[in-house]
Amino acid sequence: MILTDSKILDEMKKGTIVIDPFDRACLGSNSYDVHLGKYLATYRKEILDAREHNEVDYTTIPEEGVVLIPHHFYLGVTEEYTETHCHVPFLEGKSSIGRLGIDIHATAGKGDIGFCNTWTLEISVKLPVRVYAGMPIGQLIYFEVSGAIGTPYNTKSSAKYSDRTDMPVESMMWKNFRRP
Repeated sequence: MILTDSKILDEMKKGTIVIDPFDRACLGSNSYDVHLGKYLATYRKEILDAREHNEVDYTTIPEEGVVLIPHHFYLGVTEEYTETHCHVPFLEGKSSIGRLGIDIHATAGKGDIGFCNTWTLEISVKLPVRVYAGMPIGQLIYFEVSGAIGTPYNTKSSAKYSDRTDMPVESMMWKNFRRP
């Protein structure tokens, strides 16, 4: 079941959901709107290798915005730092963003119980489009779970995206490969 606005507020009072900064006006009937942070990242190499650490270059989105180009891949980040200790968070694009031809995630819309960080966005566009830091970019939806939580994400030794940051984080897939 999806949490309603009043249940999200209840969970925030308990500390099981954290959204920082929080603006009550961004709370919908069953979701919370998140905003594009001020940093974008692009991979340095044109050809990526899943077994290698693919490094990125960071840019700050200027006040006048930045135009995203089709056939390019951008990593963005949410302004909001979140913690989710008892629910499964899902990040979805807002319909207004989709109607501009912007996709905010390729495959990683589901977070884990225990995820405590900003959200890296996997941004691609269908047409050239200007985006701005601080614009609404997505919405968080929280699902109830059934059963005890054995190992929250933030306690796993294998968690690759736990270091708190306000920057987009590149793929850490290379950490999954065992070295001979």
